[in-house]
Amino acid sequence: MKDYILAIDQGTSSSRAIIFDSEGNPAESAQEEFCQYFPESGWVEHDPEDIWQTVLRTARSVLEKFDLTTSKIRTIGITNQRETTLIWDRKTGIPVYRAIVWQDRRTSSYCKKLASAGHEEKINSKTGLLLDPYFSATKIKWILDSVPGVRERANRGELAFGTVDTYLLWKLTGGKEHKTEATNASRTMIFNIHTQQWDQELLQLFDIPASLLPEVKDSSDNFGMTEESLFGTAIPINGMAGDQQAALFGQTCFEKGMAKSTYGTGCFMIVNTGDVALKSSHRLLTTIAYRLNGKPTYALEGSIFIAGATIQWLRDGLKIIANASDAEPLAEKTPLEHGVYMVPAFTGLGAPYWDPNARGAIFGLTRDTGIKEIVTAGLQSVCYQSKDLQKAMEKDGTRPTKLRVDGGMVANNWLMQFLADILGAPVDRPVITETTALGAAYLAGLKVGIFDSLEALSAKWEVEQRFSPVMSKERRDSFYAGWKDSVKRVQSDRD
Repeated sequence: MKDYILAIDQGTSSSRAIIFDSEGNPAESAQEEFCQYFPESGWVEHDPEDIWQTVLRTARSVLEKFDLTTSKIRTIGITNQRETTLIWDRKTGIPVYRAIVWQDRRTSSYCKKLASAGHEEKINSKTGLLLDPYFSATKIKWILDSVPGVRERANRGELAFGTVDTYLLWKLTGGKEHKTEATNASRTMIFNIHTQQWDQELLQLFDIPASLLPEVKDSSDNFGMTEESLFGTAIPINGMAGDQQAALFGQTCFEKGMAKSTYGTGCFMIVNTGDVALKSSHRLLTTIAYRLNGKPTYALEGSIFIAGATIQWLRDGLKIIANASDAEPLAEKTPLEHGVYMVPAFTGLGAPYWDPNARGAIFGLTRDTGIKEIVTAGLQSVCYQSKDLQKAMEKDGTRPTKLRVDGGMVANNWLMQFLADILGAPVDRPVITETTALGAAYLAGLKVGIFDSLEALSAKWEVEQRFSPVMSKERRDSFYAGWKDSVKRVQSDRD
């Protein structure tokens, strides 16, 4: 019988399940979108039951389509949207509130209060993160303080906290396992990335009871077995990682200096910094890339909140395109010097600005501006934001000279060429672009011996197309200067 791996990829707007073979090739997949809730300006929520049911349905769907008579699912890997925060009852498994999504900005004023009190440097030195609503800690505190009776229940040890990986593990194992792993823990703002422990001082600062917290494991580890009733047989779960770290792993960026950028709902550029937790001077994040055999590998990350979500907004909000794929042919018909800039700060600005109160805008509109110029400006905004991250990494001494890309947007050839032009660096698109799910599969497969080593995984990576820059430096700098001017105009602390 052949061995296969089931990868669960739970994202911000959809859940996917992909079966990979022992060579790392996808054999079967299913995907399902789910509802986003925006109860107030800057608030973003998910229904935890939607998360669970879409994961369960897509996993069952791929297993039903797959011929299990001549093969078996040897292990499961989980990757997930990070920072999204859930708290549930340990006995019933019922969440006390909707999942508060990573994009949510409701705790902005609380973060400002902590910064004014001088806590940011301490938080940054321990966690590698900036004091921002993006991360889990302030979301946990908000639920504890805002939902009636929840803090009392938490203090009695009745409740469990988890990011999405932990919640899914709990559900998959029938409530037997309350665990997370190092990459997800490193995004909570209460995990010390140097000691590899939940930090008691930070728990005290955020007034979070330690009884809420899951056990922290390696990214490739024994996480437990699925309930037999879910898939007809109990399957071990051996890999877990936050989506961006999973993509770094799937892109086999195992050497110091290797970088990847994922273009999904948001955009995330990560460069491997090896065993050094490099402290950024330019508002990037120091984070854990993966942890194997108790040893963490670190990374420097720049996070952009809105990338593919820009195109979703053009499709679902403005309704000026019917499908995301319509963006490429429109951009191909648009001269690059169309003069329009879109700053998609719908939920604030991420790295390197970290301005939660900035809001989106479109500049340079004229009587001649039409749908194609606005759509093109939306695509270009993704590239300009990537340039912001590249510049910040360069100032921190780690400029990636070559970029491996993945995520739904990278199928757009026009976008990839403009990205290479604006970065002034080659952009490599791999044969397998489902690298987030692939990373989860690799982590799970490593633990059970399907894959022998990191070197063996590196040998599997193949480039499908390289996009090389052809734009002159003068033209690139001119476009980017227009972007910088536009960003300045939406920042909340502008003069």
